[in-house]
Amino acid sequence: MRTAMLRSVLKRSSSNLMNSTTSAYGVRRGFASESAPERKVAVLGAAGGIGQPLALLMKLNPLVSKLALYDIAGTPGVAADVSHINTRSEVVGFMGEEQLGQALEGSDVVIIPAGVPRKPGMTRDDLFNINAGIVKSLCTAIAKYCPHALVNMISNPVNSTVPIASEVFKKAGTYDEKKLFGVTTLDVVRAKTFYAGKAKVNVAEVNVPVVGGHAGITILPLFSQATPKANLPDEDIKALTKRTQDGGTEVVEAKAGKGSATLSMAYAGAIFADACLKGLNGVPDVVECSFVQSSVTELPFFASKVRLGKNGVEEVLGLGPLSDYEKEGLEALKPELKSSIEKGIKFANQS
Repeated sequence: MRTAMLRSVLKRSSSNLMNSTTSAYGVRRGFASESAPERKVAVLGAAGGIGQPLALLMKLNPLVSKLALYDIAGTPGVAADVSHINTRSEVVGFMGEEQLGQALEGSDVVIIPAGVPRKPGMTRDDLFNINAGIVKSLCTAIAKYCPHALVNMISNPVNSTVPIASEVFKKAGTYDEKKLFGVTTLDVVRAKTFYAGKAKVNVAEVNVPVVGGHAGITILPLFSQATPKANLPDEDIKALTKRTQDGGTEVVEAKAGKGSATLSMAYAGAIFADACLKGLNGVPDVVECSFVQSSVTELPFFASKVRLGKNGVEEVLGLGPLSDYEKEGLEALKPELKSSIEKGIKFANQS
């Protein structure tokens, strides 16, 4: 009875994830998996807290024909486990630096959740000191083995790791700003969930753009543009904004030293990777928020709505009308985001 129930829930979940809620803006888009082209996805950091559930979710995605799982240790077990799932993709596990090239070769999309998660009391500077070097070495390998892949950066702090990746690719002569994404989808997922709860509307129909960056006050949910419109009082908007900004800390504290937002991040990462695959496959009007090279503000990188297509970024969309509260938030986030971007660029160019 329990097994049958679990099977039914999983079937519904994978169907919902991949067929219905694949856009952060609630647009329903179907596809015919039989006619889907061959697509290889590589997950770097696949044995970690985000990597394992992300590997599971990518195995459930019928747009993936090959799934390469890479980590410094533990990947053969994860790959063996996930490979038993009866979906389209062929799964191979790769372990250690000597197998990184094989994992990457021929990849259409590379997802990077590698690195250490945030623990209680840890600052984003602490994260930077460890994860920056990991991202730099992985991106050096991407430039060599799959320079045309779409790169989905999950490793924190995204506000710095995306600029690091861009500098590594520039040095290698492979940089294409249309193919490098900071995954900010979790901010959108949280904003939608929190807004739906407060506005008492169906979460599946909620759209909330989230702009700026992917840490603390740099996360700016645009609740004035949220649909369905709920006309929430100012104090509710402020509380929702703060909760969206502090969502990661909320989970870190709730897990009491035993982890960070791994499951919700894996879900958000799977949604964004699915959108990238749809774009590559020519599905029209695929729009997600992402932290990309941008001229929307004076900052070189910025998160906003992005239209995805066969070359990655087809169009970086503008911010639209902002409330006075959002205008203040935008100006307040700029110095911190600028500093994080510069920190990443400086690190990448040190050696």
